[in-house]
Amino acid sequence: MEYRSRMSREERAKQFMPFSALKGYDEALRQKEKIPVPRREISEEYAEILDYKLHQIRKKDIITVVYFCKNQYLEVTGMVSRIDKTARILKIVNTKILFDDIYDIK
Repeated sequence: MEYRSRMSREERAKQFMPFSALKGYDEALRQKEKIPVPRREISEEYAEILDYKLHQIRKKDIITVVYFCKNQYLEVTGMVSRIDKTARILKIVNTKILFDDIYDIK
């Protein structure tokens, strides 16, 4: 009589993990589903309003920023961890945003 050792939980779990024969295929499909959005031009008046808002922001403020990144507009909310007016970079937690990419600040 042959005795088989018990399989560990991790080994058993591996048997039921989803298998993807084409690695990266799902991600490629998701990228194709995204419709590229053209960057919106902002007026000079609105640019001045954004500039005013940027000058009001201080480190550790909690803000929401809408910005343009890779053919889409994204919204991030979080604590300002860095604001560099010379490099024109706003950093919210770990997200670096160029001033020129900012569309709105709340």
